[in-house]
Amino acid sequence: MVNNIDHRQVRPTGAVVTGRSTEGGLGIALVDSVPLVREGLSALVMRTRGLRWVGAAGSPHAALQLCERFRPHAVIIDSGLDPRWHLSRMLIGNDSDLGVLLMIREAQRNTQYIAGAIAAGVHGVISRRSEPPQLIQAIQRVHAERRYIDPTLAPALGTPKGKGGGPVMAIHGQQPLSRREYQVLQLIADGLENQAIAKVLYVSVETVRTHVKSILRKLSARDRTHAVAVAFRSGVLTVNQEDHPY
Repeated sequence: MVNNIDHRQVRPTGAVVTGRSTEGGLGIALVDSVPLVREGLSALVMRTRGLRWVGAAGSPHAALQLCERFRPHAVIIDSGLDPRWHLSRMLIGNDSDLGVLLMIREAQRNTQYIAGAIAAGVHGVISRRSEPPQLIQAIQRVHAERRYIDPTLAPALGTPKGKGGGPVMAIHGQQPLSRREYQVLQLIADGLENQAIAKVLYVSVETVRTHVKSILRKLSARDRTHAVAVAFRSGVLTVNQEDHPY
């Protein structure tokens, strides 16, 4: 049953693991309801030097049991099983040393979901369509650096699509927004507060406040809500149906 831990894929380890020793490799767990995916990832991990397969779970409840019992170094979660990041929050809350990597389905490939996941404490996001070497790299970086963002998902975090990566033009006759200011503005439009934006962009809250002040000045806006309205009205921000499928 997918609601239980897949014991066929759990290596016998005897007693409950204590501490975070990397002897034998980084312990990797998976939360995914598709048996073929679980089988494939277990094979990938077991043939990769420096990694150790811990086990797989097919539901959030089983995932909590698995991680509590075997204490992996990193857990990979199918975004379809964590639509509001409740599982990620619980796992991180129960074990601050655990690295959480979300595999993003196409349905969640949008600004709100990815930004919300990072704001919830997720350490990395990767496309479900990624190649095996990239997934291995993501696992390693989540453990070592506590941060990984799949380059193919970066546009969903508000990176402007203009030419050459230069500043994004604001209203005619006014100062242009910088690339970072554009990212902040789009995250504001998606409903994120300063603290959440800081987590998404890996900057301090004070830095976000500075960007917000600059955005308000450049757009001649009274407040954040007015700035978003001005940006949409002037074409600085547009609704991208590809990023917002719902």
